Amino acid sequence: MSRVRDFADLAGSADAGGITGRNVVINGACKVAQRGTSSAGLGGSAPGYTTVDRWQLSIGSTSAGRFTAAQVAVSDLPGFANAFHLDCTTADTSIAAGELLKMDYKIEGQDLQRFKKGTASAEPITISFYMKTNKAFTFMCELDDRDNNRINSNQFTTSTSWTRHEITIPGDTTGTLDDDNNVSFVISLWFHAGSTYTGGTYSANTWQSRASSDNMRAVGIGSFFDNTDNDIKVTGLQMELGQNATPFEHRSFSDELLRCQRYFAELPSFSGPGTGTTDSRGMGSHVVQMRAAPTLGTTGVLNITDGYSYDRVQSSASVALIANSPDFSFFNMPNFTSITGGRIHFGPRDGSNTNRITLDAEL
Repeated sequence: MSRVRDFADLAGSADAGGITGRNVVINGACKVAQRGTSSAGLGGSAPGYTTVDRWQLSIGSTSAGRFTAAQVAVSDLPGFANAFHLDCTTADTSIAAGELLKMDYKIEGQDLQRFKKGTASAEPITISFYMKTNKAFTFMCELDDRDNNRINSNQFTTSTSWTRHEITIPGDTTGTLDDDNNVSFVISLWFHAGSTYTGGTYSANTWQSRASSDNMRAVGIGSFFDNTDNDIKVTGLQMELGQNATPFEHRSFSDELLRCQRYFAELPSFSGPGTGTTDSRGMGSHVVQMRAAPTLGTTGVLNITDGYSYDRVQSSASVALIANSPDFSFFNMPNFTSITGGRIHFGPRDGSNTNRITLDAEL
């Protein structure tokens, strides 16, 4: 290995391969929370994306444990103002085999080609993050290769003070990553698991196949659900090329927001013809080109204008997709009253209206 490359490795390979943005992770500093800042009563079913954008929560078979997830302000970690917070509100000390709770960050294959996985030139990968807990826990950081069903797992021990955990994973010469917009890598932080995931043998920092079993994925970890005093704060998630962690790569809020809106956004405005006294059609351009044609949803009932009034309000929230793409959506909105047919309708933020149409193209 050349002396030039040795120096690059010592620096964390910040610009190796011509990559100027070191951190593959979007919203690693937890700045953006488009869905809301807090979600309570989680745990009875898979919560998915709840608060902080791009940070997904996964649950296995139903646990009696419950928790709140929130974007919270922090003042005791220089350089960071926000964190993702999990607070246990109902304990569960009887852990069924299939239970799990983990935080997942999913990454498209086309954003991972720099790591040269599956080739003789496969590069090391460094994952780092800050975490603070109410007591010392042993948790697991896993890098999951979804294209090839391979994982690399590393235990880490938390502290009541903010600690930066730095995990360097060797390059994997087995299994190339798809060059597309589907999920290829998942960074998972495991906080709770039953024997389905803990009953095997822990092999630290070793790429291995999970084709026959998942029982090696969370061996030896503690349980977030063992006491209602438990809480976890995490921020500063970074994944980069190279064998050493570099300082966290901060981005502006506007930059992070635009990156997040590739996966989830609000439709900023729409217009279209009325199709009767109760229905209207709308078409609107997305803020950015999304990862894929999104699923449409609503938060509350919509308030539109028919050219005469701003108070045409749905009796119940509903949007039926007609056609869409990563760039635009065309849909029908029923359940209004007294619409003047043939007029143009606008929304969703007319006057004091705060309800919205959401666009979901998450991995």
